[in-house]
Amino acid sequence: MQGLIQRVKHAKVEVDGQVVGQIEQGLLLLLGVEKHDDQQSTDKLLHKVSNYRVFSDENDKMNLSLQDIQGELLVVSQFTLAADTKKGMRPSFSSAATPAQANQLYEYFVSQARVMGLSVATGQFAADMQVSLCNDGPVTFNLTV
Repeated sequence: MQGLIQRVKHAKVEVDGQVVGQIEQGLLLLLGVEKHDDQQSTDKLLHKVSNYRVFSDENDKMNLSLQDIQGELLVVSQFTLAADTKKGMRPSFSSAATPAQANQLYEYFVSQARVMGLSVATGQFAADMQVSLCNDGPVTFNLTV
């Protein structure tokens, strides 16, 4: 499972011109699910996302997590993160989870994040989405479990 996180001042997702998810300060998470992923790997990634220290403290050091600042989380499914780009000029998606498995783990991730008390917004699974954001820093990390 892969999660590309971006520290944002604000972000939103639109589908067919309608806003389906929107946050202010926090993290935009692009979530990629692979065939071998399960609830255990999902729990590990959620722990990393919610506790990864990417926000500045009073000394301007990246020392605070999403939970520490009570920031918001926007979760967007993105199967292209599972692409193998090592060979050729066209990505292979053979390691990506099936849509059913990916959706189940995406929904599980979101529900568990809400159980933790995080303020969570989402995109729309398998939709053609337009994602807008103001990357703060820019700060971007690829988290894997």
